Amino acid sequence: MPEPPPKWSRCVATPGEAFPETPLEVRSGSVPPGLRGTLFRNGAARLERGGIRVGHWFDGDGAVLAVHFRSDGTSAVYRYVRTREFQAEGDAGRLLYGGYGMTAPGPIWNQWRRPLKNAANTSVLALPDRLLALWEGGPPHALDLKTLDTLGLDDLDGTLTFGDGATGGTAYSAHPKRDPQTGEIFNFGLSMRGRDTILRLFRSDAGGRVLAHAEHRLEGAPLIHDFVLAGPWLVFLVPPVRIRLLPVMLGVTSFSGAMRWRPELGTQVVVVERASLSLSARVELPAGFQWHFGNGAAADGGWVVLDHARYDDFAVNRLLSEVPGGRIETPARATLWRLTLDPKTGQVHEHAEVCGRSLEFPVVAPGRSGHPWTQTYCALHRAGTDLGTELFNAIGCFDHTTARLTEADLGDGRYPSEPILAPDAGADGERHWLLTLIYDGNAHASELWVFDADAIDDDPVCVLGLPKVIPLGFHGCWSPA
Repeated sequence: MPEPPPKWSRCVATPGEAFPETPLEVRSGSVPPGLRGTLFRNGAARLERGGIRVGHWFDGDGAVLAVHFRSDGTSAVYRYVRTREFQAEGDAGRLLYGGYGMTAPGPIWNQWRRPLKNAANTSVLALPDRLLALWEGGPPHALDLKTLDTLGLDDLDGTLTFGDGATGGTAYSAHPKRDPQTGEIFNFGLSMRGRDTILRLFRSDAGGRVLAHAEHRLEGAPLIHDFVLAGPWLVFLVPPVRIRLLPVMLGVTSFSGAMRWRPELGTQVVVVERASLSLSARVELPAGFQWHFGNGAAADGGWVVLDHARYDDFAVNRLLSEVPGGRIETPARATLWRLTLDPKTGQVHEHAEVCGRSLEFPVVAPGRSGHPWTQTYCALHRAGTDLGTELFNAIGCFDHTTARLTEADLGDGRYPSEPILAPDAGADGERHWLLTLIYDGNAHASELWVFDADAIDDDPVCVLGLPKVIPLGFHGCWSPA
């Protein structure tokens, strides 16, 4: 008899169902009085249309969850980002566009006449007057902060330009970094120029308006998903993945299908001076791949230190392409690594594994972004988990001072989202709550679990039931009240 499907598979089997603002049921514990603000989360919520599955988890239509914590109660709203492509495919009742891991259905000329779908499915950025739904291949979409109504493509008040006027198509990646002390926001986007890639950098004010930009040329067509803010520096690790652009341009394969693992190229480190956005140093590391960084900071002696979830190769991309089908068979394992280097010369002092458990989505408290930190939170595989069949099923906190990993075991058949840290409104930033969206594959239900961030191995302080199943997603943010 065939093996039963994994318990996580039911949450991606059917599209997520949007719902209006709805009061949430407290299933255990109580909401901490100092937890005041909104949790926003984004993810691929629709992985099929017309009975056809998308080619990769990254191709699903984005939907955003907002959980509002107010003095008079807690409520949630869940809405699809109504992009132009989402509405066109809804009207047609079938897939029309290509994406990261799929080409446009039908004749090959469909690849030429239809642009890629902006799935708006990867992350969110909360600005004072709107929420941005982010997708790294194009511009963001603006949403209403309370209702999540889609307001349309957003050019950051006309400043998302690069000397050639607002095109409406400038890429703005899904991993902006915000300095908690200055409010400045840093981000990047990639564009092609001839055979090379242009790394476009943006420095914005707290409202999102771009104040300065720069560009740096990278050889070939690499894949860059994230970067890190480290005090006065921005650091990029360019893994040895290269995209063969001709087959993509001809429409015979997707971007994902055209990617090749080239370990002989090594991982390129690019260090940029934050204030001027000018190049400071480049250096090469042994080949490795990472989607995500935890944090970075300036260290004593003029060094820069950063951590990231590092894979030995690019097998994780195949694993992610298998998720829409409800089964995975490609094991992929990232562990937590720390890199220390001289940002002016590129000299590497140390690059080593600090936690050997299989993990992803490393994060720190928002007040520590770009500044010294001791604790990195993450999603984990429980010890003994079959990496070839299961998604992440635990939450962890690694203390860099003691080299100790604390684990929140969620129980069998429960799957967390990326952990998000929220400061307690009455504790001057010294106390934090950890929030993670849980899919319970035993009950086919979604819940929001709240932990004391200093004691995640204790029971959650609060469990909130959500009215609908929220498909497993990618990234989110916390916006204080």
